[in-house]
Amino acid sequence: MFSYAGKILHVNLTTGETRTELLSETMAKQYIGGIGLGIRLLMDNSKPGTDPFHPDNPIIYCTGPLSGTMGPTAGNGYAVVSKSPATGGVGEAKAHGFFGPDLKRAGYDAVVITGKAPKLSYLWIDDDKVEIRNGEYLKNATVGDTDNKIRDELGDFYIRVSAIGEAGEKLCRFAAIINDEFRAIGRTGMGAVMGSKNLKAVAVRGTKDVNVANMPGFKEYIKMIHERMKGPATKKYKTLGTPENVLVLNSLSALATRNWTNATFEGANKVSGEYLNEHYVKKIVGCATCGMRCDHICVVPEGPYKGSTSRLEFECLWSLGPLCGVDRLDAVIEAMRITNEYGMDGISIGVVVAFAMDLYEHGIITKEQTDGIDLKFGNAEALIAIIHKIGKREGWLGNILAEGVAKAAELIGGDAYKYACHIKGLELPGYDLRTLKTAALGFSVSFRGACHLRNGAYSPDVKGKVNRFKIEKGRGKMITDESHMYNIIDSLIVCKFSRGTYYDGWKDLTNYYTLATGIPITVEEMTADGDRIENLARLFNIREGKGTRKFDDVPYKIKNFPVPDEGPAKGVCVSDEEMAIGLDDYYASRGWTADGIPTVERLKLLGLGDLAYIAEDAMKTAQANKDAKASAPVATVGGN
Repeated sequence: MFSYAGKILHVNLTTGETRTELLSETMAKQYIGGIGLGIRLLMDNSKPGTDPFHPDNPIIYCTGPLSGTMGPTAGNGYAVVSKSPATGGVGEAKAHGFFGPDLKRAGYDAVVITGKAPKLSYLWIDDDKVEIRNGEYLKNATVGDTDNKIRDELGDFYIRVSAIGEAGEKLCRFAAIINDEFRAIGRTGMGAVMGSKNLKAVAVRGTKDVNVANMPGFKEYIKMIHERMKGPATKKYKTLGTPENVLVLNSLSALATRNWTNATFEGANKVSGEYLNEHYVKKIVGCATCGMRCDHICVVPEGPYKGSTSRLEFECLWSLGPLCGVDRLDAVIEAMRITNEYGMDGISIGVVVAFAMDLYEHGIITKEQTDGIDLKFGNAEALIAIIHKIGKREGWLGNILAEGVAKAAELIGGDAYKYACHIKGLELPGYDLRTLKTAALGFSVSFRGACHLRNGAYSPDVKGKVNRFKIEKGRGKMITDESHMYNIIDSLIVCKFSRGTYYDGWKDLTNYYTLATGIPITVEEMTADGDRIENLARLFNIREGKGTRKFDDVPYKIKNFPVPDEGPAKGVCVSDEEMAIGLDDYYASRGWTADGIPTVERLKLLGLGDLAYIAEDAMKTAQANKDAKASAPVATVGGN
């Protein structure tokens, strides 16, 4: 095979043993790479019911078939997959930058890490040389310091490092893994899994060539993509970047504010992409092989946070700004800077803080429990203070909030659950699902929990392609088709910001794949790959007790707190009846049962027959529950 390294590295941190296995062409073609290959390796290398923090839970680094090539955006990515400590189901995230290419050039399509090191350690991959090294001197170090210290120790500035911070070491359930200073394997708590293994970092130096099958054709293809990247398809990312979304969503009453209390933010202009670029953006940089450049690096020019520097995307700006009622960009930049240093997900951290602010405003937690922090919406200083406590698991509240909103609500008790905005345990991203109802359905069925990047279901709502205030038949098919494309994008590890440059969609992606790998693949085969990956992820979640209909839902607040803002969205929320219509339609479009379980026939058609027993067991359980409910005695009222 061309482009693929053809090898999977296995590392046992407990015993120190390493071994390699070959990647077959069949596995490569069916799962592509990235999250597809990662989820299959997770299924094959884990046992049902394994705790995410148990040494037997593997954490899997995966490259894509285009990683390490000259391919724009696709040449620079990697993915990390494991069982999520946030959701108990599939955990996965991707990052771009410079780490992914070096991992491929070291000679590996994937690295499967199991066990637990006896002390804090880091994994050093130097082409064929693999070593578990002492990392005790890195304890509680920030991600940036860890990067620099490892490079100093190994004597090579160009070594690439993927590391956790203090939050990961202390098992914050939304801890991230950071590479290249600002690039995050952000969602689903992959950093906490690393921390549970006493694994501070993975450092890599790769010097091998990554050869493509058709170099002349590949060169012409990527020249074409580079030219498209100079055009209107990527204008948003090269100019204002994703913070452009602030005013767009605010105008649609879809900018979740003060923990989904409001759908518009009165301070939106102060935290807009326009204001950010005029006053704080100092440079725009790009990843290896990228023809676009989208990294907006922000620096605070004056005030209490003078000199604070961070990359700032919409999701993080929103979660630390409008969602917390904060309209000060200097504080948002500082909050993002320390979030990166502790190694936490920039989306989840804001949702967690907003949740705590909501509880504080409603008297569910007190000032004594916050250690004196006045945790009101809009208090920028409180935002900074509580992030430090969460990153260190300091104090009663800091320790509880590090569990994420779902588990924190359980621990706090009472009405706390009403303010915990998550799906399957993963905190919601930056869209008000009350006014974007295709998104509500799409987020609810995402296999990794609340996620805007598993099927792009917000897009038809925001672009006005559908009536965004209702869920109706047809939305399920829309979400299904887009999820297949998104699964392939994340398995090729093509940056989603570049998806508009693939004018011919599936044809472009299949051509890209075949030019690089030499493996012929049709549009129908690649579409089936996307479908296979979705069903595989669903099966893993079902196996872990997290994958049936009852888990495909939206938060209490989305269903029970109507939008109070004046305008066309006033009074809107999502009803159980609408969700039922949407889920029935979605499951039908997938060929699943009404309980959201893939049928055996569907699994066999997709080449997943070896895993059909998971679905069969789930169907038997679902039927037994229905029978028990039907035979239960009916309670009567009154009588003599």
